[in-house]
Amino acid sequence: MVEAEDLQSLKTIALLGGCRGPIWLSSQSLGNELGISPQTASRRLIALERQQFIIRSMKPDGQYVAVTQKGGQALKREYTDYVRIFNPEQRQYVLAGTVISGLGEGRYYMSIPHYKELFGECLGFEPFPGTLNIRLDAASIEVRKHLDHAGWIDVPGFTADERTFGGARVLPCRIDGRRCAIVEPSRTHYPEDIIEVIAGCELRNVLNLNDNDTIEVEITHD
Repeated sequence: MVEAEDLQSLKTIALLGGCRGPIWLSSQSLGNELGISPQTASRRLIALERQQFIIRSMKPDGQYVAVTQKGGQALKREYTDYVRIFNPEQRQYVLAGTVISGLGEGRYYMSIPHYKELFGECLGFEPFPGTLNIRLDAASIEVRKHLDHAGWIDVPGFTADERTFGGARVLPCRIDGRRCAIVEPSRTHYPEDIIEVIAGCELRNVLNLNDNDTIEVEITHD
């Protein structure tokens, strides 16, 4: 959980342009923006750096500060909460986490022709034979609890070659602007911190992802 004063400082740095790249920022100037002393502002910067929300570097003309990807994720989660409060019809959610390796089950099921056909009909794209497994961070686990009524699409099960294949549900989403979907097989009880994502391409390859890389999943209903 991000402390309120740290979040306010992070938002101020972002408003000054810190999400677009390093900006010149002294403890005095940050203190002036926040209405606090330079000493308190310095402690805020140290706290943000310790939490890896910002990076700082020194140049001949002073200190430069930039918001990290982790810091941006914290701000996006705060934004998502406000969207849910003030514009509930938009229902935009952001899930953040790290890429992990799966057991290969997703690749098997996404390779079954009838499954591919069913998912294609529901989502408008033929899924790549494999899933991207993501371990959610603590804040996103809480966000996920609000997704049960967020627009899931049921994919029916079927029987083929005297074998029954279970159904699933999918939730359209986007990663880096690409159309994807969170998939949850009906026969599987998923841990609350793990999601599997399907797409029309191999996301690991296209986005150059490795295990432990951070990633965001946007559910926007667009």
